[in-house]
Amino acid sequence: MQGITDIATAIVAREGGYVNDPDDPGGATKYGVTIHTMRRLGLDLTGDGQVDAQDVQVLTRARAVSIFIDCYYRRPGLDRLPAPLQASVFDMYVNAGVHAVKILQRLLGNMRIPVTVDGIIGPQTIAAAQKAMQAAPDHLVDAYGIARRNYYYDLADRRPNSRKYARKRDGGKGGWITRAEEFIAPRYHLTQAQHQQRTAQWG
Repeated sequence: MQGITDIATAIVAREGGYVNDPDDPGGATKYGVTIHTMRRLGLDLTGDGQVDAQDVQVLTRARAVSIFIDCYYRRPGLDRLPAPLQASVFDMYVNAGVHAVKILQRLLGNMRIPVTVDGIIGPQTIAAAQKAMQAAPDHLVDAYGIARRNYYYDLADRRPNSRKYARKRDGGKGGWITRAEEFIAPRYHLTQAQHQQRTAQWG
């Protein structure tokens, strides 16, 4: 099983370099670390007394890995989830914050394991996740990945400006969808025809 540093390093590679997409509410971002995160952490890397896009641009890969492990893995308590789930939930937490946990909590509820959908990993969620892993050890990780994929499609349904992240210009799977499917067994990947059918209503 991958170590947490390996998982975080893979997330950094997946996120890519510096971007400042006006359709992305995260704003200026590098390696998945947003300007909002850097301001919250007070990371004035250029030493000019303010945290702005220039600080994002000079962020290193190593610093991004450290931020992810500290702020998106340990601090929210992802290390207390069943080990097989951690990589996918961690990757989603970097991408979508507390929604990563809410997706898991809704999935647990669908499995008839009562849990409050609050985005917080507390004793109730930890116990419920452990119970679900014991009940479906061969399926829970795939089920979570599929729930992630559905979240992305549903978000794009509601937010037209985000559809470019779920569907390429040629109609193929966008980055959001391929990212979710990296954590889903190939037999549960959508075919291109299924993807196009799911997104046909977008025009």
